[in-house]
Amino acid sequence: MTQHDAQIDRDLRGPEDDALTGLGFADPGGRTRGESLGERLLGSLLDRAHLMPPRLVGPLVAQEIAEMGGRDVSIYLQDFDHATLRPLQGPGLVGEAELIDDSPAGTAFRTDERCEVHQADGSVRLFVPMLDGSDRVGVLALTLPEVDDNDRRLAQRLAGLTADLVVTKSGYTDTFARTRMTAPMSLSAHLQWQMLPPLVMTTPDVALAGALEPAYEVGGDSFDYALEDQTLHLAVFDAMGHGVEAAIMATLMIAAYRHGRINGSALPEMYREMDGVMASSFPGRFATAMLGKLDTVTGELTWINAGHPSGLLIRDGRVVDELSGPITRPVGFGHAAPHVHAAQLRPGDRVLFFTDGVVEERVAGGGQFGEQRLRQFIEANALEQLPPAESVRLLSHALLKGRGGRTSDDASLLMVEWSGPPRDDELARGIPGGVPAGTVLA
Repeated sequence: MTQHDAQIDRDLRGPEDDALTGLGFADPGGRTRGESLGERLLGSLLDRAHLMPPRLVGPLVAQEIAEMGGRDVSIYLQDFDHATLRPLQGPGLVGEAELIDDSPAGTAFRTDERCEVHQADGSVRLFVPMLDGSDRVGVLALTLPEVDDNDRRLAQRLAGLTADLVVTKSGYTDTFARTRMTAPMSLSAHLQWQMLPPLVMTTPDVALAGALEPAYEVGGDSFDYALEDQTLHLAVFDAMGHGVEAAIMATLMIAAYRHGRINGSALPEMYREMDGVMASSFPGRFATAMLGKLDTVTGELTWINAGHPSGLLIRDGRVVDELSGPITRPVGFGHAAPHVHAAQLRPGDRVLFFTDGVVEERVAGGGQFGEQRLRQFIEANALEQLPPAESVRLLSHALLKGRGGRTSDDASLLMVEWSGPPRDDELARGIPGGVPAGTVLA
């Protein structure tokens, strides 16, 4: 830490009171209020982080942990290929890149659960998933002399706060994105990654995960989603061509889609706006698209298929149907009448959307990978046993391996799982008179 950075650190520290007490906030159990060990650690970290420059986020976390008796702090961020965890560099931080599929850090990342490794000196190394909501940011690792349940809870909260700091400060630095990169990224891929929403979203009633391949070269493929009240909006795009032009077209499609969505447009109106914008901006070019809405209360899925591969309905780990029906013309042909379709999902059902690059890639021997092979991969990997985030990660890697590592075209996946009607009782947890579990709120 430079002398200037040390001065910043001193300026951001507050008075070191022995305990914080107050008159306004009351303890629900009537206990005497004071600042606990956990509150002191998390509060100090949060107070100091507000104005801390991004380069000092990692050292700040390491310093706070060291002051509380921890050591060997590592902050791992997932790479864009979802294959390795890469350590953030800085004073007080240690660690080397770890494979997600073959390391304790990777176990914590894959399972979203803490992993503990006992050391030869009797200490315990904790690997704790860093989650921003449900989005998997990386893993926080630290070593403690010994561990009890209070330590575990505090470590989990510390990992969550660290994830929030990384995500928040990513908006005005390249430090964290650069840490995640294992290879140079093309301009077209950079455009696409800048437009993507979080790759993972999970609530008690619906979960979603997506993947783009090849991560460092993707051009025209993209996806988007938004959860508004009790409706999940989702879309998958595949713009014609490759490279920067395809990426610009896909970016325009996402912008037009979001414009219609935020203004409350129905699916047909969204399609028409996108169609008109594409036709006027890129004459003679087009994009395929799948536009959908999932009612998270009833499980009804409605969609428009604009020249896109049909989505697959997965039930109990098997592909039982596809989202079939008349196909609407691709976006950009102009003046097409969109066909809206509907299907009723059951609790636990999943729907997999994908672009043609997944099934049209050539394999050894010259044939296409094909939808039948995709179905076999889904069922052979028993993906119903894993959450969508890990299912999509494993499926994308399995598909790449099954195609012999070939990625001559973009290949994207988006998986959605409906768990059943919303359980909006989380706010009532432990509150007398709260809404019973399973109650659907109108």
